Amino acid sequence: MNTELVGLSGAGGRWRPVAAGPFALLAVALALLPIRPVWLWALLIAAVSAFPWLLGAAPEARRRRPRPYWRLSAAGLERIGKGGLVMVRYERDRIDGLAITTGDGMLTVFHRFGRTAVGGLTEMGLEPLALFVTARRLGIPMHVLDGEASDLLDPALDEALRHQGPDGDVPGPGFSAPGPLPRDHAAEKRLLDQEAALLAAVHEPPRPKDGAGGAAPERGELRLDTPDPLPGRRRVALLGTLTGVLGAIMIVRIAVQGAGGFEARLAAGCWALAAITGVLAARRRLLRAARVHWTITAERLLVRARPGRRQLQDLPSGKVAAVVVGPGLRLDPLSGEPRRAELAALAFGHRLELVARLPAHGLDGFQLAHALDDHGYHVITPGARPPRRPEYGLEGLPDIFAQVPGGRLVVADGGLGWADAAGDVVLKMPEDRIGGIELLTIAGHAWVRLYDADGDEFFAAPLSALRISRTDLRESARKAGLPVNDAEYDAYLSAAFHSAMSTLAAPEPETRATAPLSAPGAASDGADGSEGPDGSGALDGSGAPEGARDPLRTSGGLPGEPDFAFTAPEPPSPVTAPGALLDATRRSRVGTYGMSVLLCEAVALIGAVWLGPDLGGFGTTASWSVPAGLLVGLAGYWLYDRNRSQLRVSSAGLAVVTRRGRVEWDLARDRIGGVGIDESTERLPRLVVWGPSGRVLRQVTFPPDLEELRRACERYGVPWGPPDADRPAPPPPEL
Repeated sequence: MNTELVGLSGAGGRWRPVAAGPFALLAVALALLPIRPVWLWALLIAAVSAFPWLLGAAPEARRRRPRPYWRLSAAGLERIGKGGLVMVRYERDRIDGLAITTGDGMLTVFHRFGRTAVGGLTEMGLEPLALFVTARRLGIPMHVLDGEASDLLDPALDEALRHQGPDGDVPGPGFSAPGPLPRDHAAEKRLLDQEAALLAAVHEPPRPKDGAGGAAPERGELRLDTPDPLPGRRRVALLGTLTGVLGAIMIVRIAVQGAGGFEARLAAGCWALAAITGVLAARRRLLRAARVHWTITAERLLVRARPGRRQLQDLPSGKVAAVVVGPGLRLDPLSGEPRRAELAALAFGHRLELVARLPAHGLDGFQLAHALDDHGYHVITPGARPPRRPEYGLEGLPDIFAQVPGGRLVVADGGLGWADAAGDVVLKMPEDRIGGIELLTIAGHAWVRLYDADGDEFFAAPLSALRISRTDLRESARKAGLPVNDAEYDAYLSAAFHSAMSTLAAPEPETRATAPLSAPGAASDGADGSEGPDGSGALDGSGAPEGARDPLRTSGGLPGEPDFAFTAPEPPSPVTAPGALLDATRRSRVGTYGMSVLLCEAVALIGAVWLGPDLGGFGTTASWSVPAGLLVGLAGYWLYDRNRSQLRVSSAGLAVVTRRGRVEWDLARDRIGGVGIDESTERLPRLVVWGPSGRVLRQVTFPPDLEELRRACERYGVPWGPPDADRPAPPPPEL
């Protein structure tokens, strides 16, 4: 049996500049030197700027040398270096077992002399499932342990085990459960379930492609591509080229003019640095904006992820037993090192060997899994995600709460108390300690927050755990004179009052929408003998014949029954509904002010260096350009800030409106699945709005106060955090 697992590693041979940073500084230094003749000065700047690219294009530098990688085979766990040389080896007959620690993702080798931490799975280029399956095929015991690798290497744990035995309870550092090395049963069970699904796919007969036996009919070729980056690759390449060409032209222009003064040489150095930086930034952006292209057919899979690479990953369907779609690894486009990826595909063969790693970052996992399944491939996913626990626990509950099993929260003697099953108050919180009581909804359940006199939150718990209803707590606390804030209930009363009052107002005849409500004892239409102009029947209040009335407005069924018209008010929109208006934080506004001023000052200085020789010298030009840049920066940002965007959170949804009332976008409540921080590995954390399916709907460009945003979302029933449609986690019903 030939069983081997090779870790993910990047191949050499990519054309990249060598030591671009030091050579860029050298080019700037040469530009500042008064070298004569001038053509030699310009030629040296150009040669030094292009030298890193020439070094990267040399055949010796571009020779395809594979990077070091890890390999697990019948010979053991090995690290293979350049030229196939074994750098590190753990022989198979010396390995007693392997363990993956969930705390830091480290791989630990158990042997007869102790334990050795090999390294992180991500840095080694190994996926947990592939390592788990391969190790079990080789007969190596594989475990998933809760904690960190440093806990496994602590000799104090071994000493404790020898004294208490293997079943003793030894508190291990970093572990949440009792015992020295409690295993993460959920993670290990998930790997075992995926291995069982792989075995079932291997032994299952191939699925028919013609629709026989209840299978889906064969589908044609399907292409899946990641969305186009913004800005596009062509625009980035064009911008980088223009920056380099502009820098070269300006240096040539300065050289033609003589480059006699220091200001001219300083301008040439700035142009050289700008050109080199622009070209390097464009190359970096192009590498990171690489798109993934999938071509799925019933016969093969064609995948391309590297820009400029003609050879595709061609995987025939006959070699694939199952495809595991889920989180995985990918090669960093800049360094070539393995990195975590939100989505990747692992293709396993009919002997449970890893056939190929297929990149899928940027694709929609739902669409990819269903496309593979529609074309006859066995698809395995990691399963349901673990539920997200609420951030508010019951750690703040006093010990007396747990000591009185049948207790409940009551309002007694002007304060809050905890009563036992007999109704006797065993714990009391006086009124002077309570600064505020807030009632809100979290994940569909009523919660209470208590604040002290300084406004600091010191207690939060679900009302179901306190065994008191929301209405009882609100009414009892208000009768006792305690400060209670129930914004959702007050908003409901305000909306109900507005709806009731709107029915009493006389609507305009041409704009009202009415519905009939008969009342006995009133005169019927036409009872007073009035007829229409043509004598066909009575007239209604608007002068129209009875048969031509609005279909929503009909006469009473009995004689003497007039119509009572009720106006149906339109539901409030996210812009008009009562809610909280959140602005950008003062810190971010001041920082943006400073960045605007610094940018204008930098432009003023560069302009003084560039245009100074033509406007009376650098000092004279800077004397008026620097104050002008300061005024432009302050005035420009003030014009923008006076109409800045603000986020409106209400029970009807979310909306971003400017201070002048212009609506940038709004989302109804039924379209919102969650609001929170998207901590993506590809970019900086951002504040986004998710849909119920997990797709990002909107991005909030300005950073509001996250604590106020979280409280506003909970107050008006907007879910905080990414949507978790798999299994919601309600608060515990009992203590």
